[in-house]
Amino acid sequence: MMQLHPLSQAAQQPFAAPAVLPACLNLKKGTLAAAIGFGLIGLVACQDDSGSPQAQPTMAQPDLATDTPHTPRPESTEQLLSTLTFPDSNNYPNNIQKQVQGSIAAPSSPRIYNLEAVIPPQCYTKHENKYNPCMTCHQSYDPLSRPNAMNDGDLQRAYAFSDIGKHNHWSNLFEDRRTRMAKISDQAVIDYIYTDNYSPLVERINTQTNWQDYVPNIANFQLGADAFDKTGFAKDDSGWVAFNYKPFPSTFWPTNGSTDDVIVRLPAAFRQSCDGQYSKDAYLANLSIMEMSIKDLTTISTLPIDETKACQDLNGDNQLTTVTQIKAQDHYVGGAKDRQTHKMLYPEGVEFIHSVRYVGIKKDGEIFNPPRFKELRYMKKSQFYSEADLRSRYGKEEQEKAGGALPSYTYRAEAGSSNNFGWVLQGYIEDKTGSLRQQTQEETAFCMGCHTTIGSTIDQTFAFGRKVTGAKGWGYINLKGMSDAPNVGMQQGEIFNYMSAVGGGDEFRQNVEMLNRWFNDQNQPIADKVKGKDVYTLITPSVERALDLNKAYMTIVADQDFIQGRDANITPATNVYQEVDEATAPVLPENKTRHYDIRLDW
Repeated sequence: MMQLHPLSQAAQQPFAAPAVLPACLNLKKGTLAAAIGFGLIGLVACQDDSGSPQAQPTMAQPDLATDTPHTPRPESTEQLLSTLTFPDSNNYPNNIQKQVQGSIAAPSSPRIYNLEAVIPPQCYTKHENKYNPCMTCHQSYDPLSRPNAMNDGDLQRAYAFSDIGKHNHWSNLFEDRRTRMAKISDQAVIDYIYTDNYSPLVERINTQTNWQDYVPNIANFQLGADAFDKTGFAKDDSGWVAFNYKPFPSTFWPTNGSTDDVIVRLPAAFRQSCDGQYSKDAYLANLSIMEMSIKDLTTISTLPIDETKACQDLNGDNQLTTVTQIKAQDHYVGGAKDRQTHKMLYPEGVEFIHSVRYVGIKKDGEIFNPPRFKELRYMKKSQFYSEADLRSRYGKEEQEKAGGALPSYTYRAEAGSSNNFGWVLQGYIEDKTGSLRQQTQEETAFCMGCHTTIGSTIDQTFAFGRKVTGAKGWGYINLKGMSDAPNVGMQQGEIFNYMSAVGGGDEFRQNVEMLNRWFNDQNQPIADKVKGKDVYTLITPSVERALDLNKAYMTIVADQDFIQGRDANITPATNVYQEVDEATAPVLPENKTRHYDIRLDW
């Protein structure tokens, strides 16, 4: 394991068990040793007689290499599940343990390890003259068809890196984690992912004075779908709305290490009727108008909207009635009637929260979004730029890159970091005990590359443009029953098309389970196996793989070496360059380049 950053050193301190265990500790039978072996004693909060959480002292993460391997798993998934203890469904979610919250401040980072942290690990994949994982990010479109003028489709073919970028700094890709994973019991994983580390973060932030950052306060957000009503509106009336979307290929497929969700909120005026009072009808109308703008649609289906609350004839029938289909508008409605719409651009003030979570496992083996977060990501459009302004900024970025300048962003730990295109980004990630903390400057730079200057995004975002279109897309993310819709302009399902281009179930072509499930011996998906399957079936892992992915990532948390990579690879990557020599690296043949639109034809 490479130790290249001072932040990693604390994770290597020897682990000492407490002389006296907390009296209120309530670990399941047979898991005490496992919990001690992964430091879980410090990850839970006990409760007093009143049911209020009682924080217990946190403990350092152990050096997993010193622990004793656990017994082999049963052969069948059913047998494996029967050996695991899950929270009692009759008392769920009241019996979820709470993380003991540590410091929320980002650790000090005396030096920058990777000045090109904006280049993600996937960009170093070996394409071998035939595979094209680069198509999902790097695209060139008709110059007048959209505000994104990055036009970087040529990067599908060539490794065009700066001198610093030619070295792959994501060294965690090449670590073999199996020995360390063997020291973590399956039960320890279940206990860990069912621990809530979100609400303690909010509670800790609320105690801070002079806090400048956004407070990500959505009641019971750790519970995923249970925090929202059936139409996606947060039950706490905070204005946050969940939407159902297709995860972006393939980093955000659960089979490759994480589950996630994305929620959106428009400014207060967009949530109000003409009289300044809150109106769900006006809010839903504005959300639908924004969806049409982002997807460049002329009409859209909606949940029932009372046009009298929106103060606008939305379907063009010259009447104010309750409608379920509306037309594109040149302005938003209700309290935001003075705000113009813009093709493929969000209005100023829109906010997104993206929770990146472990791969949850239910008692029956279902994969779901568990209470524990890996990361909490936040974006706000703090300044609106016109299409002309954006083209100028893309041009400036291109000139700076051609001149050899490295990416540069303003980092403000609490206030968020500007991507120079109107958006402020902020992120929280686990510390070595599993408590969420602010990301460092370099850790935040990892997010900037994808949310700044790549050709395929719509206004620097991914998920909302991939929402199930119209009325059916409002509600918490649910992959079950979701069809493998094709991308706009394509005929084949996106997942099938992606696997055909990439030659695997992930960019690195190392997800063996996906290869065994869906591919032939030529690394091509078998149409009869893939077609007709829903998204859940296609991209969620087995229980065994889910446990292993969680264990792999837990070792990264223990090391705190996120600057060396966050991918939960189990074995060392072999289809990835450690060093790119542009003089000898192959150029992808032109006939292997692919057109790709992140929007979907539902």
